[in-house]
Amino acid sequence: MCNKVALFRKEHFNAAHRLHNSLWSDEKNKEVFGLCNNKNYHGHNYELVVKVTGVPDAETGYVIDIKILSELIEEIVIKKFDHKNLNLDTAEFATLNPTAENIAIVIYNLLRPKLDKDLELKIKLYETERNFVEYPA
Repeated sequence: MCNKVALFRKEHFNAAHRLHNSLWSDEKNKEVFGLCNNKNYHGHNYELVVKVTGVPDAETGYVIDIKILSELIEEIVIKKFDHKNLNLDTAEFATLNPTAENIAIVIYNLLRPKLDKDLELKIKLYETERNFVEYPA
């Protein structure tokens, strides 16, 4: 029997961005991205939920020490993106459109190498209360 347990850690960060495809005309960008293409950028209060799934350790009873997970998220994600303009202040989005989908993929790719290979990782990112993405799907 497999006794997998899912552990969740919720964090928060604020960031600005602009959805824009530099290969398109200004008109097409405005048509596709609407207000999210504002040349002066706009911001979100992102809610991040990190889900780690695995079998609890026989000695500790932990899937992962929640304090360690929290510190990883703080160091790898929050410090990098909180109160930043994603387009201008981060290497990850210098050429990648910072959609919620792409932000979730980037966060996953930043955290995945830091976790034990036997642990499953899932990222849920709320851009607004009603709009969120999950990766992997």
